[in-house]
Amino acid sequence: MLGQHWINQIGNLLMSCFRRLIRNESAATAIEYGLIAAGISVAIIGIVTSIGGQLSTTFTSISTGLSSANGK
Repeated sequence: MLGQHWINQIGNLLMSCFRRLIRNESAATAIEYGLIAAGISVAIIGIVTSIGGQLSTTFTSISTGLSSANGK
């Protein structure tokens, strides 16, 4: 029965830590900032992906123009 006592103590300690974490506003703020950063990252990746094809075409045109102007 002594083992069950220690299991209950550990469970109570974990619940106490979990309650403190939930009440801790700085942890919630850190999570919010993380979600904002993730959203911004997704937006940047989307923009770069959509513009990437256009930039590739533009640089290919510039390269072709410079090569023909250089006589190659």
